[in-house]
Amino acid sequence: MAHDDDFDVLRTMPVPRPSDAARARAFDAALGAYDLENRSAAPQGSVAGMRLTERINKLWSGIMDKKLIATPAIAGLVALPIAGYTALYLLDGSPYAFGPGEAITETDGKRVEHEPLVVEPKKKADQANLDERAQDSDDMLVAGQPTAETRQREESVPVVVAPETTLLARPAPKMTAPGEAEAVMSSEGGALGRMAVAPMPSGAASGTRSVQFYDGIAAPSDQVFVPEENRDRIEQFDTNPVKSALESPVSTFSIDVDTASYSFARRSLKEGILPQADTVRVEEMINYFPYDWTGPEAATDPFKSTVTIMPTPWNEHTKLMHVAIQGYDIVQTEQPRANLVFLLDVSGSMNEPDKLPLLKSAFRLLVGKLNPEDTVSIVTYAGDAGTVLMPTKVSERAKILDAIDNLTPGGSTAGAAGIEEAYRLAEQSFIEGGINRVMLATDGDFNVGQTSDDDLKRMIEAKRESGVFLSVFGFGRGNLNDQMMQTIAQNGNGTAAYIDTLAEAEKVLVEDSSSTLFPIAKDVKIQVEFNPAAVAEYRLIGYETRALAREDFNNDKVDAGEIGSGHSVTAIYEITPKGSPAQMIDDLRYGAASTDNGGVQNADEYAFVKIRYKLPDEDVSKLITTPVTKANEVSSFGAASADQRFSIAVAAFGQKLRGTSQVAGFDWDRINEIATAARGTDPFGYRAEFLSLVRLASALDGGKQ
Repeated sequence: MAHDDDFDVLRTMPVPRPSDAARARAFDAALGAYDLENRSAAPQGSVAGMRLTERINKLWSGIMDKKLIATPAIAGLVALPIAGYTALYLLDGSPYAFGPGEAITETDGKRVEHEPLVVEPKKKADQANLDERAQDSDDMLVAGQPTAETRQREESVPVVVAPETTLLARPAPKMTAPGEAEAVMSSEGGALGRMAVAPMPSGAASGTRSVQFYDGIAAPSDQVFVPEENRDRIEQFDTNPVKSALESPVSTFSIDVDTASYSFARRSLKEGILPQADTVRVEEMINYFPYDWTGPEAATDPFKSTVTIMPTPWNEHTKLMHVAIQGYDIVQTEQPRANLVFLLDVSGSMNEPDKLPLLKSAFRLLVGKLNPEDTVSIVTYAGDAGTVLMPTKVSERAKILDAIDNLTPGGSTAGAAGIEEAYRLAEQSFIEGGINRVMLATDGDFNVGQTSDDDLKRMIEAKRESGVFLSVFGFGRGNLNDQMMQTIAQNGNGTAAYIDTLAEAEKVLVEDSSSTLFPIAKDVKIQVEFNPAAVAEYRLIGYETRALAREDFNNDKVDAGEIGSGHSVTAIYEITPKGSPAQMIDDLRYGAASTDNGGVQNADEYAFVKIRYKLPDEDVSKLITTPVTKANEVSSFGAASADQRFSIAVAAFGQKLRGTSQVAGFDWDRINEIATAARGTDPFGYRAEFLSLVRLASALDGGKQ
């Protein structure tokens, strides 16, 4: 009884008030331990993270060494601060905290439910430290009680877990498909990736699956970890269909010398991913490569066309009509003065190695290519647009390069305001008879001001009346607005390229600088009329996003593509001769040609090719025509030139990436064989790189045809 009374006395006894000195010692000890732990790391190397047990032991030892609980009074004083500090300490070095959720572990067929520790970002952590520490997977907490696979992972031992093992998430993991779970793990709560538990290789125990860890998240050993959510905006379009020459004898489109699609697809393949079909614009892949087409002899004729008919390598019953256009190449002494405005995106979304840093290196290369009398201005845009460099002669090269070097990212993206300011400067320094061009470099993420494609299109259409041309250069992935870039390039007398490496920047801005900067013709359109007496069907390969109405061909108010100095443009039709067993569309019962005038005129022609264009400083178009007859035909595919055969290999490659049915039975090895035989001299290695991409695509496609 006396024993109980003693406890009653203890329960009712008031806690002695601690002295000011004791309070100060406790507070200083806690702050000292916190500062010691958060002292900046060594400038090189990585500090090894500690496991939870190590953190607890170290914390407790520090508390005992400081003798913070020597008396009940101090124990009562510091209990709550120590509890809070303990939670902070255990999570220090990791951007995560506890939160609600659920977890289910299934092992050997038994499902065990338990309360988990769920991972979510700290809300107020320093972002730079957070991103650095998020890479330390040892600081990641695992849901609920430590499982066998968690303990083995801490010992760096490969693990095998039963099917459908779900690890932490906030919001809680959800099964989106058999064996797959979503997990939100990014520093800002966005989707970082998903976990899928995949079957083990042959020889593993029945019913088991292999798991690897990526920054604390379990993922399959035979699967590629899916990166952060992709927000690229790509225009969707249908592949050109086969058309009847009798019902629709006329095909009209704008030329396209853009190359963005090829470099974008190349990046995907080198990252081990087959490109999304809508990112593949076949004509841009064909026109990525330089070809030695026959060109004009004088600038008065800006380009020359060559048309060749040859057998189709993927269908013995059809033929290819190959249209090659070569632009006049302005020699160095003839190049007019250039007035260039660099419109550079420095918004927060550009803060990645393959964006602003690459952009700065690319434009440094371009400055090195310009003549001393050329003029450069620099406009940047983030939350607002601003002029970084007023019009400056390239003779002051150091001043221009310093302005580029000092660019830093930050803020939202007021792209429309930047375009307005860039055109204002270009018009202010306009050079009569010279080159006046805005060069927009961005990931395309416009989110302030006019942001819709239609609004931007109308603005660019109005600006092109000033005589200022436009080039668009895309950078980065995951946030690329390719659709917007294509829209403004196509409607601003412009071209579009995608720069994924410094080598690509050198190709576009140095090696191809003449064609990139100096236009020789604008609003270039092609119209082909097929003779239904000779051609039953036809199919234009590519140019889906460049299609024009038949009446647009003669309408000089309708915009089309431009051709730069030395540019080559290639268009390829697959045609089905009349009477060929490859014909897919039945003849019309009442569709026979009239014979009242003695039959069809020009019956010996396959087709009639018309090209309409304007000179850069003119508003009235000129016309070039070419009849296509048997004289344009070669007897075999091997009799075609090496450049023609290589361009057709690229066309087949692009069609296979798009999943075009016409080349479904044409295997990757055959494409590689044709391209290898037609590789030629290849001074810059572009064609050799193409061969490697064909091999990559074949491997990623699983060796399918």
